[in-house]
Amino acid sequence: MSDDDALTGLSQRVGAALKAAGMTLTTAESCTGGWIAEVVTQTAGSSAWFECGFVTSSNGAKMQSLGVSRKTLVKHGAVSEETAATMALGALAHSKAAIVLSVTGIAGPDGGTIDKPVGTVCFGWCRRDSRPLTTTIHFAGDRTGVRRQSVIFALEGLLKHLG
Repeated sequence: MSDDDALTGLSQRVGAALKAAGMTLTTAESCTGGWIAEVVTQTAGSSAWFECGFVTSSNGAKMQSLGVSRKTLVKHGAVSEETAATMALGALAHSKAAIVLSVTGIAGPDGGTIDKPVGTVCFGWCRRDSRPLTTTIHFAGDRTGVRRQSVIFALEGLLKHLG
């Protein structure tokens, strides 16, 4: 199975799970640059279960579009579970979706530090009226590889959260 076939299959599984749950999805993406939204909308009929996507690469966009506070960004950084959680809550507040996933990370090749090396990616998933669930993963590979792995991990995590 090619990478494109794998992403298409994942899109179809996500769509079927959302449809079965009667839920719509919103995404809040940083390092993936809208790739998650692109993957989930590959499936025909996705408008029935995909609400919208926010691509907020800069800190200013995270603050303006998703309500991430300057305090959170200064204290924890843009790449943190705290920021991923706030991005998820902000995406829910600015959409009608029942569930949201968020992702923020360092895809590289630059931008990494000792504490947060290239490949560090933070994820959040949140249902309406629930608290966000977050995790951090460290992926290996080049920029495209880190981003692709992030897309897959985020969507597979969504499937787990949908049950």
